[in-house]
Amino acid sequence: MKPVRMSYKLLRYSGLPFLFREVLFRKGVRIIMFHDPGPEAMDRILEYLKERYTIITLDDFLSGRPTPPKALIITLDDGHKGNAALVPVFREHGVRPTIFLCAGLLDTKRHYWFLHEPVHGRAESLKSLPNKERLSQLASMGFDPEKEYEDRHALNAEEIRMMKEVVDLGSHGLLHPCLPTCTDQEAWNEIVASKELLEQHHGIRVNTFAFPNGDYCARDLDLVREAGYIAALTVDYGFNEPGTDPFRLKRLSVDDSGDLDALSVKVSGVWTLFRVVMGKQRISRLVNKVAQVPEHGSASTRAQGI
Repeated sequence: MKPVRMSYKLLRYSGLPFLFREVLFRKGVRIIMFHDPGPEAMDRILEYLKERYTIITLDDFLSGRPTPPKALIITLDDGHKGNAALVPVFREHGVRPTIFLCAGLLDTKRHYWFLHEPVHGRAESLKSLPNKERLSQLASMGFDPEKEYEDRHALNAEEIRMMKEVVDLGSHGLLHPCLPTCTDQEAWNEIVASKELLEQHHGIRVNTFAFPNGDYCARDLDLVREAGYIAALTVDYGFNEPGTDPFRLKRLSVDDSGDLDALSVKVSGVWTLFRVVMGKQRISRLVNKVAQVPEHGSASTRAQGI
């Protein structure tokens, strides 16, 4: 057994997940994040979660109504084409997750830049580069964000229409850059144009935004508010409560494998806390300085490219 898998098992049966779930953070609202799990994995995941948590929707929490103990919200990021196969599983279990869509890839054969084969193993280092430099590096590896490839990565329009009855949908930007590395105009396009595209071309009511890679800066928080969203999700560590800033909602990242040992420690919050203590993950992904130091204007001037 690999060391990380052994760590999951040891932590699961240490009693810490039970302590976090049933005692220490029983009243906290957990928001968990997946990406592209398969139907069998999601079925296994939901069986586990329904026995131990009360699954609610993101809209339930944002409504301000009282939340039950051990409340849990399920989200998926990016809008991978495989998400469409999860609809029967969601129906069977009676849960309604929120999927955050990269609007610029929907109904196209464009690819997620971080899944481009030559990028494999280099995505993390590319994320920290100014966006213009990241795109230049990707071009040198043969990736073009506007290119239509032979296969598609994202959901198409028909799948989105079908899924609207079963899931809620939000924005994850256009093409998934890390926003703090973007200029003002680039960030404005990612946040505002993605909302407009989803609403006007796909008939989706878009009230929520998930920061790509979980990274954001003060400018991005301002833009999300100005764009008319009512909430934004991060991957900051922790649990949510009625007083949590709706534009900095915390999420716990869970892998897509359906491994129940990993699921137990990640959903409880034990795993991320363990990584924070070990110095392998920071608690907040708020970036204080924008990489390209753009001029911050008003929403109206940004919209005009000024």
